[in-house]
Amino acid sequence: MRKFSKYFFLILAPCLAFAAEPRRSPITNGAEWKDGKPVALPGAQTPKVEHVLIYKPETEWTYSHHASITFFKDRYLAIWSNGRVNEDDRGQRVLIATSKDFAHWTEPRPLVDSMKDEKGDERVLTAAGFLENADTLVAYFGNYGFHKETTHLQAVTTTDGENWSAVREVGIPMNPNHPPQRTASGRLIICGNISFPWTDDPSGLSGWHMTGIYPDEMAATIKVDPASFWEVARKKSWDAGLCEGSFFQTDDGALHMLLRNAAGKNTRRLWLTESRDNGAKWSEPVETEFSDTNAKFHFGRLPDGRFYYVGNPIGGGRTPLVLSLSRDGVKFDRHFILGSERYAQRRPGGAKGGEYGYPHSLIHDGHLCVIVSRQKEAVEVLRVPLSELRGDEK
Repeated sequence: MRKFSKYFFLILAPCLAFAAEPRRSPITNGAEWKDGKPVALPGAQTPKVEHVLIYKPETEWTYSHHASITFFKDRYLAIWSNGRVNEDDRGQRVLIATSKDFAHWTEPRPLVDSMKDEKGDERVLTAAGFLENADTLVAYFGNYGFHKETTHLQAVTTTDGENWSAVREVGIPMNPNHPPQRTASGRLIICGNISFPWTDDPSGLSGWHMTGIYPDEMAATIKVDPASFWEVARKKSWDAGLCEGSFFQTDDGALHMLLRNAAGKNTRRLWLTESRDNGAKWSEPVETEFSDTNAKFHFGRLPDGRFYYVGNPIGGGRTPLVLSLSRDGVKFDRHFILGSERYAQRRPGGAKGGEYGYPHSLIHDGHLCVIVSRQKEAVEVLRVPLSELRGDEK
């Protein structure tokens, strides 16, 4: 009997070891690793890229982050969060700048200036991007207190790109990561941290339903801001602090929401949650084989059908800025370095840093356009001709 047990254990041991291995999604960018860190991308190319600094503060209002870009009517529009000194501090506002040729931009001005609550305390506003519907453009922003209290989503609208409406409530307790994105059915989904609200109202201004990867018992009190995802991680007993999602949809209708892991350990890969019912419910998140450096990113799809990722998957200090392409939404195996130059920060501030921070992207006029913060101080736009992204396919 003792002999049988010994052999039985020898047979069973590999199975137990395999079972103990964490399950990972096969979504990958094929990064090369060294000492547990992603350090290179095989075959990465350097395409022709146009760079334009559209905001470079000198002495005041020197924090800039959370930028988004769109094209409406006859011009590019960019918005971003703008603070006096520190990240997400009291009085943070939303700036806007526009351009008709991408190269020359207007002097930034407040789209929504600093706000105060009924007690006279300044609020924190975070730019959350644009949505175009018919002849109306919506600009979103999160509004919350300095201690992350009373988080809610607000918006302003325009029909000409110049004159904007009064601030209106959207009706959900949310500070988005990216603006609403349409699925194949036309449904709108907001990428948040642990909640991904949806609506079938094409205006994106009403009818929102909260859903996501938080426990059911938190549904009545859930909110989405720069702190609440930690509470969800504790409730779910995750080692990961999952946040800042971005999704793409494959031709089978599945939605693939990739997530940053902001925990202090094991932050070298993106995580994944998926929906097979048009965003009504989301699967339990799993780690992927897609490398990351604990940074925000943006997914999208090119006109030729390829999926793309823009972010900081290798290196450190949020550089380089990388574009990765995929034919199937699983293997992102063509890589382009969009930026690796250093920006010299002019003014220090709380939580400031990162060469190419928090990218958001846009396809327009035969180009892929990207907007980033530089050291959370300046704002830069980049664009690369789609023709530069052709060539030998893997």
